[in-house]
Amino acid sequence: MRIISGTHKGRVIHPPKNLPVRPTTDFAKESLFNILNNHIDFEGLKLLDLFCGTGSISFEFASRGSTSITSVDENYQCCEFIKKTSFDFKIENIKTIKSDVFGFLKKNLNSYDIIFADPPYIIELSKLELIHELVFSKNFLKPGGLLIIEHSQQCDLSKLSHFSEHRKYGNVNFSFFKT
Repeated sequence: MRIISGTHKGRVIHPPKNLPVRPTTDFAKESLFNILNNHIDFEGLKLLDLFCGTGSISFEFASRGSTSITSVDENYQCCEFIKKTSFDFKIENIKTIKSDVFGFLKKNLNSYDIIFADPPYIIELSKLELIHELVFSKNFLKPGGLLIIEHSQQCDLSKLSHFSEHRKYGNVNFSFFKT
């Protein structure tokens, strides 16, 4: 797993093998960021990374100049890995929160430019819909903001409000929602 672009371009992230994660493939991540490059300015961006796992997405945004990144995962080892890697890479703008994502969303008071959610692929469709519902009912996105949900090919989120587009890269699917 590597950082594709920015100040940390080419740096390799070496997560321990015992983390309970399914990292976004480099191919899918590179494709996602190619899309985002055409639509957003990363400088100063405020990101919320839900089910952050290894932090691969958070590190990519940090490398590209996003100034405020909140990474949420309920797994202690994932959070500790992100903290250690942030320290090793001298990245100071990633705040790691150990929390159940749904509990975090119910208590959150902040808004973001981008919210990226990468829950386990075995998650129920109703839980994906709940992420969407909480984000939009509580106005967690700033005007012009973007919610990106990574999911399996069995899930179709195109009927949800604010749906913008769907992209597929191998087994990785991204659904985009705009404010």
